[in-house]
Amino acid sequence: HDVTRAASILTEPKHLPLLYGMLFGMPGIPSIYYGSEWGATGEKAPGSDAALRPAFDEPIENDLFSLIQKLTLLRKKNPVLCHGEYRQVYLTNEQFIFERRYEGQRMLLAFNAAAEAHVAHFNAEAGMAVDLVSGQKVDFGGGLDMEPHSFLFLDMEK
Repeated sequence: HDVTRAASILTEPKHLPLLYGMLFGMPGIPSIYYGSEWGATGEKAPGSDAALRPAFDEPIENDLFSLIQKLTLLRKKNPVLCHGEYRQVYLTNEQFIFERRYEGQRMLLAFNAAAEAHVAHFNAEAGMAVDLVSGQKVDFGGGLDMEPHSFLFLDMEK
């Protein structure tokens, strides 16, 4: 069945990378409809699917495409993202943090959908982590600093 593309449904375009971060971090197998990796739009219309299935002359390499490539590699390199147990850690109207745990690896995935920065206070069960998306070290002292419209894949120190 045809459905409207995510990029056409979201009211805030800055949420599209977060949607893919969640898709690749949650349990299950991520599925991306052709063209969506570039942020293609299209709405389901009765009697016509041309808007949902445009012809692309060549691949479009943009920031979203690069992010999805990185997320795909992270899933391949981190079995915790494919097989890990899931546990909700922190939830507000615009922030969400959950844990994935598998065979000694523990990862926290943190999302801030707000247009403002947010500091999340919770028990991280560790002092430091590395964000596998940016490569930056993260210190939990004083809470987790979350930039606006951002997400982190936090590989927790053992």
